[in-house]
Amino acid sequence: MLRNVKELEDYAIGATDGPIGHVKDLYFSDDSWVVRYLVVNTGSWLLGRNVLISPISLRNANWTERVLPVSLTKDQIKESPGLETDKPVSRQHETDYLDYYGYPYYWGGGGMWGAGLYPYNLTPGYGAHGSRTADGDSELAAYARDERARHRNDDPHLRSCNAVKGYAIHAKDGEIGHVSGMLVDESTWAIRYVIVDTSNWWLGHQVLVAPEWITRVDWVDRSVTVDMSRQAIKDSPVYESTYEVNRDREQALYKYYGRKGYWAETDLGDV
Repeated sequence: MLRNVKELEDYAIGATDGPIGHVKDLYFSDDSWVVRYLVVNTGSWLLGRNVLISPISLRNANWTERVLPVSLTKDQIKESPGLETDKPVSRQHETDYLDYYGYPYYWGGGGMWGAGLYPYNLTPGYGAHGSRTADGDSELAAYARDERARHRNDDPHLRSCNAVKGYAIHAKDGEIGHVSGMLVDESTWAIRYVIVDTSNWWLGHQVLVAPEWITRVDWVDRSVTVDMSRQAIKDSPVYESTYEVNRDREQALYKYYGRKGYWAETDLGDV
């Protein structure tokens, strides 16, 4: 199911031994458009400190009560690497964070999360990650050492979902609107659609644009360029926040644009 990023803001995060705070933002990787971290404000518990929570930590969400449980204790979160939200999250900070929790690195492997599609694939002990090598060292530890060395100086390309709101949307023949939100897949945490508000071009409505239809993002000029005309966007299926974006609606949208749906791959599950 798809969730509106705006809806996820202020969701409570529950550790195994009590609440820790509320979601205030989400960071996504701009090369894959996958949410990598939830930014959680701890309120009075840690004097308003912001902490990162990876989707790897999340367990069965309570969507009715707006609670996202995590498989972490309050002490673990309290002692986790600090976060300065006014500065970019460096690769070094990410490796320190993932090493602290004993998680493999999500980059590399060919999938959204390592070699797979889902963040739980990187939970310690899941599948092959828990097996042992001949010398007694874990495959996970060997993988981590190799990835740390190869990607020590990488730019992690993490972006704030909140910061992207308001970016201008440019079609092939001119401006068409602005980003008003995003829809996230609750299973993979992939951003499936950017919500485009067209009301600043004509007395329009909201429409959906998939990240794979984006040809360019200018992070300095705060603009997004898409591979379609203004008229095509204007005539595309209307998005209403009051209804669920189910598979039938997604199929209709992709059929309208003559594009192949992403679900052919995800419906196969991890291999």
